[in-house]
Amino acid sequence: MSDQTNLKISLTGRDVMLKLVQKGTVQGAVHDKNGEPIAYVSIAIRGKQHTQTDQQGRYLLKNVEEGTHTITASYIGLKTQQGVVKVVNNEVVTLDFTFDEESLALEETEVFGVRNQQPEKLDDITRLPLKPSDQIQSISIISDKLIHQQGTLTVRDAVQNVPGVYTFSTYANTKESIASRGFRGIPTLKNGVRVYEDGLGQGFITDMEGVESIQVLKGSNAITQGLSADVGNSGGVVNIVTKTPKFENSGYVSMRVGSWGLVRPAFDVQGLLSEDKKVGFRMNGAYERRDSYRALVSGEKIYVNPSLAWRPDEKTKLILEMDYLNDSRTPDAGTVNLGDLGTDAIYNLPYNQYLGFENDRYTTKNLTYALRFNRELTDQLNLRVAYFGSTLRTNSQSVNLGTLRDTAVNIRTRNIIGSTVENNNTALQIDLVGTEIETGPFKHTFQVGVDYKTALIKTYLPENNMLRIDTVDVYQPLTNTLPVSARFNWNGTPVSDVHINSYGLMAQDVVTIGAYVKAIMGLRYSTSETESNGNYGTTRGNAWNPQLGVIVSPMEGFNVFGSYTSNTNINAAGIIDREGKPLGRSRYDQFEVGTKTEWFDNRLRFNLTLYKINNRNLPMRIYEGNIPTPFYEKGGNDERKGLEAELTGRLLPQLDIIAGYAYIDAKYKDHTSYYYNSAPLNTPKHTYNLYLNYRVDRGTLEGLSVGAGIYYLGKRPISDWSRVVDEQHGIQPGQKPFDMKSITTVNAQAGYLFNQRWDLRVFVNNIFDEIGYNAYRSLYINQTDPRNVSAILTYHF
Repeated sequence: MSDQTNLKISLTGRDVMLKLVQKGTVQGAVHDKNGEPIAYVSIAIRGKQHTQTDQQGRYLLKNVEEGTHTITASYIGLKTQQGVVKVVNNEVVTLDFTFDEESLALEETEVFGVRNQQPEKLDDITRLPLKPSDQIQSISIISDKLIHQQGTLTVRDAVQNVPGVYTFSTYANTKESIASRGFRGIPTLKNGVRVYEDGLGQGFITDMEGVESIQVLKGSNAITQGLSADVGNSGGVVNIVTKTPKFENSGYVSMRVGSWGLVRPAFDVQGLLSEDKKVGFRMNGAYERRDSYRALVSGEKIYVNPSLAWRPDEKTKLILEMDYLNDSRTPDAGTVNLGDLGTDAIYNLPYNQYLGFENDRYTTKNLTYALRFNRELTDQLNLRVAYFGSTLRTNSQSVNLGTLRDTAVNIRTRNIIGSTVENNNTALQIDLVGTEIETGPFKHTFQVGVDYKTALIKTYLPENNMLRIDTVDVYQPLTNTLPVSARFNWNGTPVSDVHINSYGLMAQDVVTIGAYVKAIMGLRYSTSETESNGNYGTTRGNAWNPQLGVIVSPMEGFNVFGSYTSNTNINAAGIIDREGKPLGRSRYDQFEVGTKTEWFDNRLRFNLTLYKINNRNLPMRIYEGNIPTPFYEKGGNDERKGLEAELTGRLLPQLDIIAGYAYIDAKYKDHTSYYYNSAPLNTPKHTYNLYLNYRVDRGTLEGLSVGAGIYYLGKRPISDWSRVVDEQHGIQPGQKPFDMKSITTVNAQAGYLFNQRWDLRVFVNNIFDEIGYNAYRSLYINQTDPRNVSAILTYHF
């Protein structure tokens, strides 16, 4: 058969020669040595055609000219492979690639995940099989490699590597409340499900040993998260992803010791349970015991994270996982501000002083579990079913410090407060996902899904809560022994009993239009019902939330995007108007534009994002004079706008970099409670972060690595600038709150890997011993940790 067939026709008296080129199709799949598919591998006929493998590692090249062609399969960090095919007219030829052990030896997880891949479980919060650069929202991934390099032990320390994300408050060092884009308390999830449902986003304690990655999705997220009653839901979500089997035999044991009596043994073991490599397990855990720079403050916890994975065939995968944490710690009463909220007079409390009682305690018991099922229906259709659950019980007894009128500022009352809170959350997600499905000239990657979520929150308070114990002078030594007579009387009846059921139907479609444009469309219908034993009975809400966006790629590795997303807040059960009726919904509108770029063969990634978020129909409390009533009215408007810049990757083959800057312009606009253009509490205008790590890969120092990071959190108001009185939070009408001072922290690390098995790392945090504070108004003022050191020795096997 000739390569071309000539057809001669007559057209208006002129001869025209048309050449009909014969074409065929090339298809195939890319796997690793264990048969696992590898997504986002670049498949190309050099200079002619290009595509990528999907989540199942499959690719398809259509309209390939007849003849012999060399196909390349390339992936950053892997050795490029080639194959030769002969294409015949109207026929399909198959060419598969396997990256063997030699090729995979070059693969390495970077500080922000594996390049060109969708991070594990990201689709729990996005519901689409897309890597972060193909999403129309700002997404940052903190990998276990970065967590290991920096020796991170808390979520709040990990997220300081993400621009514009910072600690809102630690609530006496018992929780981890994260803020983003001027919203306090954005939801923290574990494997895509809520763990602590309080409406305030106070967060919860977890352990980093079982963390595979931390995913931060910024901005409105109603398309996947549904309706909310959270104060911070429009700021984004933090998703903690736990480790699961990788179908290999490996593991490590480690011991960490450090300042203030830190002792922390840990382990991580995984392996294959069948000769056919279809069943894998993983188990990791840690024990931690530590004291504090503050006298009488200590903590102890145990954590375990088992998981099991089964691949009955190439098209099916089932994962069962859970993790359990038991944490007991002393709530650090912190220090006090010796003035009102208009005066910065935070007392530098000596470290040998503790304002609480020695038997104050805060305990956290948390069990999360998940069952995830994925079935490849066809080469382009996947069924995904996931069930998540969490049970959390916290128990607290701690000191509340109060002021006395007409006394010196250093005189405070000590009151004992207590609570027990039970949180039970579940989520069921069912998704049908299609990839690279063609309709005429368009390609579609889509998701159609449903979800069902439940939350049951019970809060118990003692009958004699807020017991007045004594009056103390914070300048003087004080007793930390609680009188025997000061004991709580628990009646076993929950003061608050809230049950939330919510449903959602959603669809998303990413439409590829030609070679340069992708249009993203999404729509979700949500409904929610809240039952409460309070005075307000049952409340219901529903909403439609759209998502629209476009990505333009004028060149490979350069994406420009713009999007509109919305979020609906149905308000809490107690939000009613003067007639006792639920106040109704408020809406958050977000517009976002930016670029996501890859440079130098994807060694560096630079993202720039501009956003604007406005709230409409906010619930405004009705006041009579300066006295709050239990009623609300609609009104008000908040505005958040800003800029985020992020650079990640490798400046050199041995030099990793993470750099970020965020400008946050968050302001109250039309409010009955707050002054016009005032900023929400604890919202900085500027944050920046820079982390560098250099490793020696040759010579006598091979195996040595050194790193350092600098983190800046700008000044921020300790409270809202309010028009009305709030005695509980120390707010007086018209009093402009002072700004807490900015803080710059510098950390350093050094490590040495020897004999390919022993890994020694040393950490020095807050090298220059700069002291700052995180605070929730005047109720909790906690100092950041002073300089501290630790070392960890790990044996790999």
